[in-house]
Amino acid sequence: MNDLMLPVSGSQLENSQFLELTNYQISVTPYFTQWLAEQQVSLALTNTLGHSLFLIGLKPNGELAVCECKFDRCMGLTVVNSNTLYMVTRFQIWRLENALSAGQIAETGADRIYLPQMAYTTGVLNIHDIAVDAEGSVVFVATRFNCLAKASTTKNFEPLWCPPFISHIMAPDHCHLNGLALHNGKLAYASSFSQTNTHEGWRQCQRHGGTITDIATNEIVVSGLSMPHSPRVYQGQLWVAQSGTGEFGKVDIKSGKFEPIVFGAGFLRGLAFWGNFAIVGSSKPRHSDFFNDLVLGERLAAQSLEPLRGLHIIDLKAGEIIHSLSLEGVQGEIYDVVVLPGVRRPVAISNPDDIQKYITVGFSQSL
Repeated sequence: MNDLMLPVSGSQLENSQFLELTNYQISVTPYFTQWLAEQQVSLALTNTLGHSLFLIGLKPNGELAVCECKFDRCMGLTVVNSNTLYMVTRFQIWRLENALSAGQIAETGADRIYLPQMAYTTGVLNIHDIAVDAEGSVVFVATRFNCLAKASTTKNFEPLWCPPFISHIMAPDHCHLNGLALHNGKLAYASSFSQTNTHEGWRQCQRHGGTITDIATNEIVVSGLSMPHSPRVYQGQLWVAQSGTGEFGKVDIKSGKFEPIVFGAGFLRGLAFWGNFAIVGSSKPRHSDFFNDLVLGERLAAQSLEPLRGLHIIDLKAGEIIHSLSLEGVQGEIYDVVVLPGVRRPVAISNPDDIQKYITVGFSQSL
């Protein structure tokens, strides 16, 4: 027997405060919505200091559909089979499950309703990137403890690995370990702002202290980066956002060099791929002087550019940005972005008053 969601009420969804943006302005380049339709995908992104999860899809008439949900300090985000989202918050990792049955469409047109189903309580680890490995384990970067870790049902976290320049697993943050890449479902690469082993030593190395380390060999594959984030392995290449310069590019493992592909006119962070495209998040400075000591600030000033808060879609073959989305009137910084394949109009629920109205029932085959 099929699973059920009780009830699927259009009026309840319409009354939710999380479906559509009301206080913010969102703009996209002319063919952004056409790209979503052609690729048959939706997007999800987290806004850290804005405490928001945004879901970007399309209405039946092809117009942009945006859902915003409030969670405390959203950070890393990962998706499993378009039906399960894992999201980092201040001291928990939430698992959100699609409450609709396969092929079911809500009265509002939503084809995914992501509902919080469980959470790992981690404590304040300052978790950044998160992933699900080949064994189904939830793995993440415990930045405050300078290590990679695994979620646990009985402890706050289980340490898995720390960089070779860190003497032991400890708090507080010494090197600002932040990024995590899997390859064939296994831990492969990690990014950090520095190789320092002292309390907040990374703060003195933001311009050129960044590294990416091979987790299996403990070898540093590239160094001299400026605030690297979001390492990812895709199409046999190691990609990374060099946030301090506003560049997205790839790493030549043999030469140990970073090869920039595009300049994104923002603090780039959060990276996903689909087909021959990369989707990268972009943020404005947290403080007015944040970019002053970075190459990014120099490039923005030289070109009289305003940094973008939103995301870019990059054509990997052409090596250029082809579409962008901008969030205006929104505070905070974009941290992560994921692609939702085969999803047209996703929504999520975060308000307890709304969560309690939805009850999903999983029937066993014997009933």
